[in-house]
Amino acid sequence: MPTSGSKRPNFLFFITDQHRADHLGCYGNTAIRTPHIDALAARGFVADEFHVATPICMPNRASLMTGRMPSRHGVRHNGIELSLDERTLAQALMEAGYATSHIGKSHLQNIETKPPQIPREGTPKRAHEARRGDSGRHGQEVWKSWEDDLSWDIDTPFYGFQTVDLAIHHSDVEFGHWRRWIRQQLPNADQLIGPENAIPTPDYELFKCRQAWRTRVPEECYPTAWIADRTIARLREHAAGGKPFFMHASFPDPHHPFTPPGKYWDMVRPDDIQAPASFHAPHRNIAPHLRWLYDRRTDGTAVKNTQALFACTEREAREATALNYGSVAFIDHSIGRVLAELRALGLEQDTVVIFTADHADFMGDHQLLLKGPLHYRGLTRVPFVWADPAQPVARRSKALLQTIDIAPSILDRAGVEPWNGIQGRSLLGVADRTAERVRETLMMEEEGQRFYMGFPDRIRMRSLLDGRYRISVYDGVPFGEFYDQVNDPLEVHNLWDEPSARPLRAELTEKLARSMIDMAETSPYPTRIA
Repeated sequence: MPTSGSKRPNFLFFITDQHRADHLGCYGNTAIRTPHIDALAARGFVADEFHVATPICMPNRASLMTGRMPSRHGVRHNGIELSLDERTLAQALMEAGYATSHIGKSHLQNIETKPPQIPREGTPKRAHEARRGDSGRHGQEVWKSWEDDLSWDIDTPFYGFQTVDLAIHHSDVEFGHWRRWIRQQLPNADQLIGPENAIPTPDYELFKCRQAWRTRVPEECYPTAWIADRTIARLREHAAGGKPFFMHASFPDPHHPFTPPGKYWDMVRPDDIQAPASFHAPHRNIAPHLRWLYDRRTDGTAVKNTQALFACTEREAREATALNYGSVAFIDHSIGRVLAELRALGLEQDTVVIFTADHADFMGDHQLLLKGPLHYRGLTRVPFVWADPAQPVARRSKALLQTIDIAPSILDRAGVEPWNGIQGRSLLGVADRTAERVRETLMMEEEGQRFYMGFPDRIRMRSLLDGRYRISVYDGVPFGEFYDQVNDPLEVHNLWDEPSARPLRAELTEKLARSMIDMAETSPYPTRIA
């Protein structure tokens, strides 16, 4: 593909929040309507085995922007803000002469005011951190700051983004620039937003636990539409500016709570949805923490009204999937509007269009809803489409690719040198058929703040994929997970404790250790030999 020797391409980057790969037509789903994303896939590169660095929002978004694993950039879990001294993709492109803009959800900094759960209550807290505070202004995305101070805004460049149009939070309860805008459009906006103002939907089980409500916000004012509008406006600015551009358009949907507006609410009915195959599949050697979730559902103590993973009923899984399909259809429609403007501005042949998600959702897989520390394929695998006008022949690959590969791939295509410490690898060779793979194994990390699922402490884990097997090792407990994803694609037969599988388990554990060594820090370079 052309890089530094020819005209530098533009980049139009779309990302969704908590979106499964198989909730798109181009990934084989025949029940969902995504013609515009499917059209990108039909003329571009589609990764069938694209996985997250971690299935948690803040750390994986930070991995996307830095090309580094959470244990390296420091955003190990939600609640830790990305250092403003960390080098990012947007900053590198800006320094190389690109115009950079962000529209929608960022979540590189905290958005909540709630206190953390660690250190655990009663546990001593040390007065000092290993790293001293870095330069720059943190706390810029906290939703309440935007509400309490009407002059509150983002300092730019923000992690390398020269312009920022911010939407903070999820569903129709968004803040930041979007909330200020909708109040200008609709004087009664605050009386349309949130579950307390929703159209009653008592027939929905998810409504009762506040994981879904039928919003009164009109389609044309909903955050998804606003993000498309602002992206189109920024496209026009970039077209007039003459510089190559990098645009990051980030949709907060289809993340729960599920609130697709207008016709998208009942575009798909729960009764028309089939539960995932793993919902009714018998599990063998079930992992104790999965059993813990099932037991809480059985005895009626499951907590279903928070961000935490829970074991759901089949009806809840059907409702979530139907509403998710509506949200995704609206996102696809909005992306179609942006792509139409890209064509109208004459920029299509100069622009690489990318689509992905920050992580997925169980959506009924294994009788689970939302996300949590069980690295089943449905949660860690996300869509990735790369549509490059310089490579118009469609291509699919089962190469093991990952969120950290996005930054080095864009830099490679832009002809910009990556930095020391970047851990991802360019996927352009796989995309243009000059390479079959970029790695033999893929490692994922996860650390959480919650104390639940029967663990003695907060959950910390590592997983390894090698194209056939998945092994997951947990801190502080003797059990783990080990699946043959070829012979057991639903991952319902845990091989961890089976005597016949122990030699292979040991081999994969060694591969995991070697992968962790491979992901060790290399920055900064030494200044002397000693």
